[in-house]
Amino acid sequence: MQSEKSLDAKQQDALIDILKKRFEKNMGRHEGIAWADVLARLKANPEKLWSVGEMERTGGEPDVAGTDPETGEYLYVDCSAESPKGRRSICYDKEGLESRKEFKPGDNAIDMATAMGIDLLSEEQYRHLQKLGEFDIKTSSWIQTPAAIRKLGGALFCDRRYDTVFTYHNGASSYYGVKAATVKEGDSKFHDTLSSGGHQYDASGFPPAL
Repeated sequence: MQSEKSLDAKQQDALIDILKKRFEKNMGRHEGIAWADVLARLKANPEKLWSVGEMERTGGEPDVAGTDPETGEYLYVDCSAESPKGRRSICYDKEGLESRKEFKPGDNAIDMATAMGIDLLSEEQYRHLQKLGEFDIKTSSWIQTPAAIRKLGGALFCDRRYDTVFTYHNGASSYYGVKAATVKEGDSKFHDTLSSGGHQYDASGFPPAL
């Protein structure tokens, strides 16, 4: 019986074809990494391949963005120029969503990321992503927020303006779009993006680590 978090053979082949073409078109994002090695890890981790598929399905255009400096795992990241269209207009987390008295979005970034097997990017990861290209020129992205800040009701987001990467704060009840994520071997996590009322924000990051 096929798992809910897996793709059938036809779906796998179609997704892998997309990922291969994107990988070969953007070699500057993953110098020194061979597609054959990435493919082997994708095929060995069907649940993580499913997570990458969810990133693709929601408009993230995931691609390999290097390796984890501690584990050597490959990091898949949403590389769409702006916030993925399928992951916009959501609050930072459930608490932020429930605190809104009106105009509540349909979801929140943390729960959406968990459902996809991903996690929000850290500020360090977001800034690494920005070294590989120019992202969030028009949108902005939620990033992992320290517990001390979140406890006081705040949440952090980043974007790129004036050829500079900025980090800001806002209330967690703001709504943004969900962008990139990271999935790691043995630890299914991704990073996402969000967008906020009046302004458009994402949470950029890396997809699964393989």
